[in-house]
Amino acid sequence: MKVTADVALETAAHEGLVRQTYRDSKGVLTWSIGVTNASGHNVDRYIGKPQPMEHCLAIYAWLLETRYAPAVREVFAKKPLTEAQFAAALSFHYNTGAIKSATWPKLWLAGDIAAAKTAFMAWNKPAEIVERRRKECDLFFGGKWSNNGRITEYTRVTAKMTPDGASAKRVDVRAAIAAALGAPASQAAEPAPAPPPPAPPPDRSIYLDPPAAEGGFWSRFWAGLKRSFGG
Repeated sequence: MKVTADVALETAAHEGLVRQTYRDSKGVLTWSIGVTNASGHNVDRYIGKPQPMEHCLAIYAWLLETRYAPAVREVFAKKPLTEAQFAAALSFHYNTGAIKSATWPKLWLAGDIAAAKTAFMAWNKPAEIVERRRKECDLFFGGKWSNNGRITEYTRVTAKMTPDGASAKRVDVRAAIAAALGAPASQAAEPAPAPPPPAPPPDRSIYLDPPAAEGGFWSRFWAGLKRSFGG
């Protein structure tokens, strides 16, 4: 169960990105991709100080691997997860912090899939989280990914420190996420176009190099040139 680029992108797509500290829907100071002080990284330092994309994603990737993924691996230690299941469970835990206390993992491990789905979707507060929970549920139980490598970035915050909706834009972070995880960018981004083939060597026959052999037309031709120019 590895935090791959696709795993990290799935959670990031649900969270969105703000490069400076802002207040979420509950008023909690938040930064980057859902990072809070409770996550284990002090976000107060970024108030009014937007950070480079690389730093935002490096901290996010570090927290996924060191703070959240271990608990998911522990809960499902007896039954290895697919990449899709790991991504869904990690996204759920990143949002709720409740992978150990939730009942749906226990039900799934016991083989009661229907009850596990119902328990998964019971985590539906506040109302704006329902769509995310449905996508996580579809990914865990059906293998249906929802991210396409792009996330919503808010480039400004309001006077109340909430994300400014008018500044929202979609950005492709596949290569940046891969770099933050230490993977080659080519694994998570479109491959670079192939370079054009080298130009063919010039046709030397047009330069009329004299032949090595003596006699014949070329011998008489070059002898005539020498006589004309005093050679």
